[in-house]
Amino acid sequence: MPQPIPLPALEAGTGPLTFVLLHYWAGSGREWEPVMAELAPDFHCLAPDLRGFGQAPAPASGYAVEDYAADILAFIESQGLTNYVLVGHSMSAKMAMWAAAEQPAGLRGLVLVAPSPPTIEPMTDEERTASLKAFGRPAAAAATAARILVRPVDEAVKVQVMEDNLRASHLAWDAWLRSGSREDIAARLCLVQVPCLIITGSADPIMSPSVHGLETLPYLPETTPLEILGGVGHLPPLEAPTEVADLLRDFVAKHRIDIATR
Repeated sequence: MPQPIPLPALEAGTGPLTFVLLHYWAGSGREWEPVMAELAPDFHCLAPDLRGFGQAPAPASGYAVEDYAADILAFIESQGLTNYVLVGHSMSAKMAMWAAAEQPAGLRGLVLVAPSPPTIEPMTDEERTASLKAFGRPAAAAATAARILVRPVDEAVKVQVMEDNLRASHLAWDAWLRSGSREDIAARLCLVQVPCLIITGSADPIMSPSVHGLETLPYLPETTPLEILGGVGHLPPLEAPTEVADLLRDFVAKHRIDIATR
């Protein structure tokens, strides 16, 4: 049984509905700050750092998708959340799917942003090896930021992406590349019983919209839409925070999630 660890988190806003916002591989919860600023007038937002990233602890073991999902569900319980939408970005989308399949009380919706698919993530051996060798290298972190940020952003955003990359723990870095990204959890997704949404960038160099159409959408509820943001790369929360926030608002309004349990 996975042993959860406490997760530090950024918090903003108040309201009857909470967005639990999960970050990408080698990122941190602060990637969501621009989106949180947009949502905070009307919603409660929490953006935790996941184990081995940001300011979260990096235990000696426990980096499977199930371990991360256990951390997320324990975090939600510790916050006393009874009405929330789970939002996973890239790597953490896989953890969010696992968590949603547990059908936790209070979960009202699942949003996947540029998600790693529930199947084995498409990555060549050459790409995997190069990423493993890139750990802790400032030049590699700068090259990664330049690649995954497609839409123009402030220099401070680029610096943040590089800083988060370089403070990732080696254990978490390697575990995702060697095993987590290779886990196939597709069989669990039939248990997801809440409305879902996928958001992605048209210019994502890591996973194109077609990957989501082929590897993720077939396992979600039939009415799940795929929203594509033009000219956006792999980091929509940083490249297009207003558009992401608008899509989250629309998702909540469409399914009347914000008033469902008032």
